[in-house]
Amino acid sequence: MRVLVLGCGYVGTAFALTMAEQGALVQGTCRSTTSAEELRKSGITPILFDGTANADLIEAAQTATHILASIPPAPDGDPALLALSSVWEPEAGVWIGYLSTTGVYGDRAGGWAFEDDAPTPLSIEAKRRAEAEAAWRALPSPAHVFRLPGIYGPGRSALEQVLSGTARRIDKPGQVFSRAHRTDIVTALTASVANPSPGRIYNICDDHPCASGEVIVEACRLLGKEPPPLVPFEAAGLSEMGKRFYSECKRVSNARAKKELGWKLAFPTYVEGLADCYADLKVRQRP
Repeated sequence: MRVLVLGCGYVGTAFALTMAEQGALVQGTCRSTTSAEELRKSGITPILFDGTANADLIEAAQTATHILASIPPAPDGDPALLALSSVWEPEAGVWIGYLSTTGVYGDRAGGWAFEDDAPTPLSIEAKRRAEAEAAWRALPSPAHVFRLPGIYGPGRSALEQVLSGTARRIDKPGQVFSRAHRTDIVTALTASVANPSPGRIYNICDDHPCASGEVIVEACRLLGKEPPPLVPFEAAGLSEMGKRFYSECKRVSNARAKKELGWKLAFPTYVEGLADCYADLKVRQRP
């Protein structure tokens, strides 16, 4: 396998490392020489990408058997597709995955969101994601689309929010969010690699949509700290982006991924997920 990860961020890098462990030759894009060195140390061949298709990127795309795209779309479209469209066309049989967001569903008033539902994005960012999804699925080898909710995992969870003093419990009755542990996202991706269905859309999330305040309370319990007080939504003083975030309320169904990919969650709720993050935190805190 020759794997190209377009955007070695939090999830992309984890997927790249997993594929490398399985014996694949893995290349991944990044934006800085510092990030490139970190990837190289991890056994991933870095490719610097600033939005322009260089020779290394073109060769990697043309020879890849598996491609994961995770770069956020720009106002004029998906950066990778814009850069590669004139010099690359994936052959049939190339596995392509695109990391999107459950934000494309917009608001469901607390109801369930399923993959066959028509996207009704509210924010400009989610509208761009929906457009990028369509562009990746329109390729000769259509991309698998993975719609992700709030992503958390080691080093990036409610534990860090509590420790940094930025954790808040905002009280908006009936408000729920879905989330996914990074490990479960990667296992869903590798399950798709093993069971490809080009053009298929999958929601990747845990089994327990809930209020974000519940997660903060559990993080505080693990850390032995008092939870921050509940703050009414109307008095929270949220930014415009924060208000948009709370304007969407939905429960995201993961039934299709379980049924079609044989995907099994290691962390079905935030309780198991935060326990994993806490164990990692304790290891990193050792002298």
